[in-house]
Amino acid sequence: MGDEQVERLALGLSQRFGLPDLCARVLASRGVDLDTAALWLNPSLKEHLPDPSHLKDMDRAVDRLVRAIRDGETIAVFGDYDVDGATSSALFLRYFRTLGVTTLLHIPDRVEEGYGPNAPALRSLKQRGASLCVTVDCGATAHEPLGEAAAAGLDVIVCDHHVGEPALPPAVAVVNPNRFDEESEHTTLAAVGVSFLMLVALNRALRAAGYFTEARPQPNLLGYLDLVALGTVADVVSLTGLNRTLVSQGLKILAQRGNPGLAALADIAGVSEKPGAYHLGFVLGPRINAGGRIGHAFDGTRLLTTDDPDEARGLAIALDKMNTDRKALEAEVLAQAIDQAEAAGHGTGHGPVLVAGEGWHPGVIGIVASRLKERYNRPALVVALDDGVGKGSGRSLSGIDLGSLIIAARQEGLLIAGGGHKMAAGFTVAQDALTAFQAFLDRRIAAVIGAEDWAPVQAVDAQVTVKGASAHFISALEGLGPYGAGNPEPRFVLPALVLDKVEAMGKDHLRCFVSGAEGGKLKGVAWRVLGTPLGDALLASRGRPMHLVGTLRIDPWGGYNRPQLTIQDAAWA
Repeated sequence: MGDEQVERLALGLSQRFGLPDLCARVLASRGVDLDTAALWLNPSLKEHLPDPSHLKDMDRAVDRLVRAIRDGETIAVFGDYDVDGATSSALFLRYFRTLGVTTLLHIPDRVEEGYGPNAPALRSLKQRGASLCVTVDCGATAHEPLGEAAAAGLDVIVCDHHVGEPALPPAVAVVNPNRFDEESEHTTLAAVGVSFLMLVALNRALRAAGYFTEARPQPNLLGYLDLVALGTVADVVSLTGLNRTLVSQGLKILAQRGNPGLAALADIAGVSEKPGAYHLGFVLGPRINAGGRIGHAFDGTRLLTTDDPDEARGLAIALDKMNTDRKALEAEVLAQAIDQAEAAGHGTGHGPVLVAGEGWHPGVIGIVASRLKERYNRPALVVALDDGVGKGSGRSLSGIDLGSLIIAARQEGLLIAGGGHKMAAGFTVAQDALTAFQAFLDRRIAAVIGAEDWAPVQAVDAQVTVKGASAHFISALEGLGPYGAGNPEPRFVLPALVLDKVEAMGKDHLRCFVSGAEGGKLKGVAWRVLGTPLGDALLASRGRPMHLVGTLRIDPWGGYNRPQLTIQDAAWA
């Protein structure tokens, strides 16, 4: 859509829906038109929620679950150790607990067991009495472990969203919008979204079977949407369509503080304002992840399923401490990874960043991969080596399907194991195969994007002045959210600003006040910029005007709710 078309559409949106001009322009630039704007501004589950039965194997999975519930079987939940896995596990556990179903839970230890189902754990669940196991956020390519589970007499339902292969694992049902033969349009669902759809279908089937009575009422699935929102945002899937609706409605449930674990974690993290997608992705999510990264893998799911306020507070405190420890480990590994990347020339050229190190904690390599992706604007993969074998994690950019690349590398014999989705993947690799693996990635990615260097591009929605960046305008912008992948937070350019009181904040951040020629002042912050070209330029401004690019948000610090600019880039005026 050209600029002239965007302007015409923005004018129409502004007039019909009473939006500020810049807000209307933001909507228009995202392809929201006069017919879809009403649903965008007021996302509706009634309009967006599909019939769960459209997913292959969904009815087969539900039939087996109904039989297990009616016959009083013990059902096990096998989850992943990240936030998507923890929230998916918590969904099933809370639902089953409401029905009085006997359940078992297994979250694998990241270091000792690695990702996904493993035969010893599945056999142990069978020995402890489970006759049915639901794997959530894992299992799509777990052929051998699920085969051993079947041989042991344990039925398995796979509820996943990772990229699948032509051959399905041996399971009662494989419900996955990204399985090879699936035709669903909902390929961007996180595992927690797929889990929610399965519970919607299960609730419907139990209701049709007359299972619910006055003494045994059906669970309120809408009350679980806070968990769905958290897992969806934390897994960085596209916040469009159904995902956007799930998160929008889930934030309303989160604000009611009905989940004791999430309420306790918000208190420990100092979240006093109305929660938004930012809090899910950058405040609550990392703390829940910390247990699976460097602590006890069960702790995140335990927090999300407890109804005991005292237990919730204790777990929240422990996870907050683990998150602090995780940051220290991350900083150490990141520094070494950057040194290695610079020495290998990853700052230039067209290939992905691939670094590996002995002694790197496998619990932080995914975060380090994200940092490297941001720093070099290219896919990044980080490998923690131990005795000749590496556990790796990768993060990608739009247009590069990393999950499919990892599966292809495994099929070519370059990896021991691996899988994932478009934007993130995990893998196991022999140390002596790293050079060949790098060459494979270079070749495959160059075929997609060409051999030119990747120049980062800052897309800007509009220009705004310091006076225009008011609390009223920012409040209107918040109504266009939730923001995240697929619906990025609007980015603005503020021209010819003078920076006052530029100073360090914390370990590697900067804060300042900016003023424009038309008057007014605005607080500015720049995260993780000390020692970077952007940080150096901000510190050196000394009254020289700069064009700044960034996002606008309300800063609730001290209860003043003042506008704040998060600075993401700059140029001399």
